[in-house]
Amino acid sequence: MNRHRLATAAVVLGLLGPLTTSAWADPHHRAAPPGRPTRVPSAAGSTTALSGYAIQSTAKVSDPAADVSSPGYPASGWYPAGPRSTVLAALLANGAYADPFHSTNQQKIPKADFQVPWWYRSDFTVADTSERTYLDFSGVISAADVYVNGKQVATTKDVAGAYTDHELDVTSLVRQGTNTVAFRIQPNDPDKNLTMGWIDWLQPPPDENMGIVRDVVVRRGGPVALRDAHVVTKLDVPSLASADLTVRAQARNDSDAPVTATVSGSIGPTTFTRSVSLAAHETKTVTFTPADVPGLHLTSPKVWWPAGMGGQPLYDLNLTASVSGTASDTAHQSFGIRDVQAPLNSDGARQYRVNGRKLLIKGGGWSPDEFLRWDRTYVEDRLKYALDLGLNTIRLEGHLEPDEFFDLADRHGILTLPGWECCDKWEGQVNGGESGDKWTAADYPVAQASMAAEAARLRDHPSVISFLIGSDFAPDATIEKNYLDALKAADWNAPVVAAASDNSSPQLGSSGMKMTGPYDWIPPNYWYAKREGGATGFNSETSAGPDIPTLDTLRRMMTPAELDTLWKDPGAKQYHRSPSSTFGTLKLYDNALTGRYGAPTGLTDYVRKAQLAQYENVRAQFEAYGRNATDVSKPSTGVVYWMFNSGWTSLHWQLMDRYLDQGGAYFGARKANEPLHVQYSYDDRSVVVVDNRHAAASGLTVRATLFNPDGTQKYDKTVTGVKVDGDGAHASPLTLPSSVSGLATTYLLRLTLTDGSGKEVSRNVYWLSTKPDTLDWANTDWYYTPTTSYADLKGLTSMAQVPVSATASTASSGGTSTTTVTLRNTGSGKTPSLLTDVHLVDAKGQPVLPVQWSDNEVSLWPGESATLTVTYRTADLRGSAPSVRVSGWNTAERTVPAGAPEPSGRLSSR
Repeated sequence: MNRHRLATAAVVLGLLGPLTTSAWADPHHRAAPPGRPTRVPSAAGSTTALSGYAIQSTAKVSDPAADVSSPGYPASGWYPAGPRSTVLAALLANGAYADPFHSTNQQKIPKADFQVPWWYRSDFTVADTSERTYLDFSGVISAADVYVNGKQVATTKDVAGAYTDHELDVTSLVRQGTNTVAFRIQPNDPDKNLTMGWIDWLQPPPDENMGIVRDVVVRRGGPVALRDAHVVTKLDVPSLASADLTVRAQARNDSDAPVTATVSGSIGPTTFTRSVSLAAHETKTVTFTPADVPGLHLTSPKVWWPAGMGGQPLYDLNLTASVSGTASDTAHQSFGIRDVQAPLNSDGARQYRVNGRKLLIKGGGWSPDEFLRWDRTYVEDRLKYALDLGLNTIRLEGHLEPDEFFDLADRHGILTLPGWECCDKWEGQVNGGESGDKWTAADYPVAQASMAAEAARLRDHPSVISFLIGSDFAPDATIEKNYLDALKAADWNAPVVAAASDNSSPQLGSSGMKMTGPYDWIPPNYWYAKREGGATGFNSETSAGPDIPTLDTLRRMMTPAELDTLWKDPGAKQYHRSPSSTFGTLKLYDNALTGRYGAPTGLTDYVRKAQLAQYENVRAQFEAYGRNATDVSKPSTGVVYWMFNSGWTSLHWQLMDRYLDQGGAYFGARKANEPLHVQYSYDDRSVVVVDNRHAAASGLTVRATLFNPDGTQKYDKTVTGVKVDGDGAHASPLTLPSSVSGLATTYLLRLTLTDGSGKEVSRNVYWLSTKPDTLDWANTDWYYTPTTSYADLKGLTSMAQVPVSATASTASSGGTSTTTVTLRNTGSGKTPSLLTDVHLVDAKGQPVLPVQWSDNEVSLWPGESATLTVTYRTADLRGSAPSVRVSGWNTAERTVPAGAPEPSGRLSSR
């Protein structure tokens, strides 16, 4: 995030996190009691993650480290912790504190408890000691002394940094039966340690995420270890007719005598083998290329594509090292075949190409759970939301998730842009006097080791299309060289970018990206200007700031008194916004909401106006970038919504809330990113058709109709025979007149796009004003551009209430339910129902989440109907019958039964 101007912001440190509604109640979020050792098999090549820990503050443990780390130590009164757990995550799982996502509960957790080291202790058993044993781990925050069976095997100087990878040979210490590994974890300070920090995303956790947040793996093996196995792919572009694969791995002799190892492997039907002579403790790189293994030259390879552009096939590499016919170690790696290029265009903007095809990066900034808890289901739910929104990319600014995240991204076809974070130690050496200590000599090798570890971990994932070695600032020559040396050594073959901001580094040159904001409220027409954060070039993080969640979520996260303040006092400090003084209140947003829509009359009115405002603004952001993507001059090449989600219960920077509820921001983005889409341009009044599919479209009909708020039609024009090329191209079939007789100050625009058969393929409804929002460009700040006068949308309050009927039925199959809802505007007048929202709810009226709608927040004119479907896990009903709650801008709320889930083919109707 572009926080390098945070002179006025209180940058607070910490780490990440989110989870689902159901996740908190899930048993796997509660650690197993200590005292259950992890059983480690003897098989060579086996890898076993420790199943959990007992943890305790060193302030409460006076025993020597040798005792604490020895089998049989009585860890009475210690807390159980999961295999990936910060200290605070474990304490929360054990009920030590009230829900930190509600009100200001997190403020009440004493920080002093986490300013001393904490012990992490785990037992594992081995049946024999004939094989070698290693501890392999990363994800220690911030540093640790490591002990095995009473002996220290590493110090905090050895184990420092969240991303550094460590392999400790503990063969000589491991005994038959029970063994103990113990970590004495040091407190974290992101300004002083190369770990993770929360910057201004959310109120940081009191423990600053100290703990172990990735698996600690016990490896078994023979005399020769296989490490660093990977595949370098070279795809022929643009033909995609062939690909060359190069397999590399390190064979390491860990014994005191010379050995000859046989390294054999396979990728699909292709097999290969080689003998390798190794002196005692020698390591050699073993390489297989198409020159010596013809099968590694693939004809008609299965090419990996981003979702919507093709399939996501993956290949598997399997390797075995044997000594005297006995397996000594194995290695397995999945990979995809794809080509990524990201040259700078003639305007200096970075333009990504996947497999030779240009694409507009449409992404969101990722946040993990505030307490760094890993929940695979919750992560996959969010990634599915990204696809539902029409996004193709997730940006990770630091907070690089575990391996499973990238496995899921590979499988779902979601591109990822990982990189280092700003505003703390990571950029402390190059960001002037801002947050983050200057580097000492000890930091350089930690940073380089971090880069090496992440490069090795991410290089085979086809979803990873870049690494950003800087965020707000680019590294200096020394740091850059260290990073690039590590990337080269790892055979990294995706573009490396100097920074997410408009900065350069000595070797890589210009980033080709901009970080101009905004981060706080601006009007929808802002996005159409080809300047600042507007739709030109590659904007790595940007949005109109606040994203007020639904009323359901607000009531879960705030007290009645806090909710009262939320809508009454724009200048009040909002704990659930940000620790930054820049973003501490909702004043800019609230002033605009009142100035454009009228002063809220209560909490419900505030929230309904917020959803309208967020829908129009997020839609405009993505529509502007979508329209400009194929412009000849200063095209847009990428936009990352800041942010995709929040790690906690937040009032800003999120397309959906922590509980995965969907409101105006969500459906505004979803509408803008339709595969074939008709849209309005705020800058020149043109009506544009954008084709986000690969195939061109023809025989389309575009209709634009203007209405006063009472539904009186004032303008109507239809254009037939519209054609538009694919791959993000657009056509502009008509332009609305600058003035229309009798048009009210506030008016509605309905756009429809129909195909050659007359089927409506896109409908888009805008609420507009003859009085535009006026921007004060000259006084643009790093986080917003002031608005000197607001568009007048107050006429929406005069819209008559419109009755909308609803019927619903539900069918279920294989654990999934689908509810079908038919809405109809049954009004007798001319007034449409504006932004009619449907929520799936349980018997208690609470939202069932996550869900995927075919469409939502629809606008219907009298006599019109719409049939929507919503798909969800049947189990998320928790035994309840589903209902649908219908409401809208000018539609009274009502709840309609949707029938108990029935097997497919037996629809219950109401």
